[in-house]
Amino acid sequence: MKTKFILPIVTAALSMSMFAACSDDSSSNPPVMNPATDSSVTDSTITDPTVTDPTVTDPTVTDPVVTDPTVTDPVVTDPTVTDPIVTEPIVTDPSVTNPVEPPVNTNGAPATPTLDASGYAVTWVRPDDDFVRMPNNDTISAVKSDYDYFGAELSGVDQFHYGRFEARMKMVSFPGTVSSMFLYYDDSWRKDVFPWNEIDIEVLGKNKGQWQSNLITRIPDDVSGKVTKTNTTSEKIHQFGFDATEDFHLYAMIWTPDYISWEIDSVEVRRDYLGEKKGQVEFMTETQTLRFNLWSAKSTAWVGKFTGAELADGPQTQYIDYVRVYKYDEASKTFSLDWQDDFEGSDLSEHWTAGNWEMENVMLSADNVVVADGMCKMMMTREAK
Repeated sequence: MKTKFILPIVTAALSMSMFAACSDDSSSNPPVMNPATDSSVTDSTITDPTVTDPTVTDPTVTDPVVTDPTVTDPVVTDPTVTDPIVTEPIVTDPSVTNPVEPPVNTNGAPATPTLDASGYAVTWVRPDDDFVRMPNNDTISAVKSDYDYFGAELSGVDQFHYGRFEARMKMVSFPGTVSSMFLYYDDSWRKDVFPWNEIDIEVLGKNKGQWQSNLITRIPDDVSGKVTKTNTTSEKIHQFGFDATEDFHLYAMIWTPDYISWEIDSVEVRRDYLGEKKGQVEFMTETQTLRFNLWSAKSTAWVGKFTGAELADGPQTQYIDYVRVYKYDEASKTFSLDWQDDFEGSDLSEHWTAGNWEMENVMLSADNVVVADGMCKMMMTREAK
């Protein structure tokens, strides 16, 4: 596994912590002289010449702290327990002292929700008035119809029900595009008697300096299969304060029975609570897969006008440095590392497959998902017709 320099993560709480401290002073004390025979000794309070340490008055006690020399840590009594949370170290940066247990809600997100006048919980969103607001991307003129366009999707195989999901990424943003990380119930698209469950992080083509968090839910239709329900969404636009296409940043989604939250660089930006009016947190009942994709939408109001001209000089690429998935324990309300993918080698690991279906303006191509240079690269490309 290659070295990763990471930011600390945020957990809901931690059930226990362990500290070990033990010192072994190998230096010897100077000999204590017998005051009865040595006139140079002026301390008459020491009367027993058999005691070699004047600080210990009972000669039968040789070590008042550690009595069993086989025990190297007097605090941890079970030598089989090395770390109740992470048994394999995942941080190689010595400046990071604890990657699993940083303070909770350091950015001010309340652990319990604010209620509105009707008693419903209210979404918490970090104020971003102080962040630099970048201008919207300009649309470049081009003849879109002269080309076929291809996007990419990294589709997770593992099924999850709650957890913490992180990825260190450099995103794509030019008019018409969506560069994303999301959780998705695989049968959502089928509608009819199937519900929709989805949790999104999306960098949109209209602006490199902002991103969208979103929940999508839908109540399933009745057994007749008649489509009577529409999706419920809760889009929120957030300012980065930086250009998401210039460097790598840590993106995270946290899904629990009580809340769903989003983080950028280990700072919580939004939290939706159980008990909100739309009921989306409680309606996230289905198992979901973790996915990433790069595609182009037809909604110009949402993402800007796609022309494809930005692809004239070659692919536009969303880079994923690593992915980490944490399990959630409902009893203790804590997270523990499940697995990590550093994208070593040249093939996708057993956790992934590549998408190959149409996404509005592009066709997703498995050839556009490439593992190389210790990263997963998702590319958008075009080919002349």
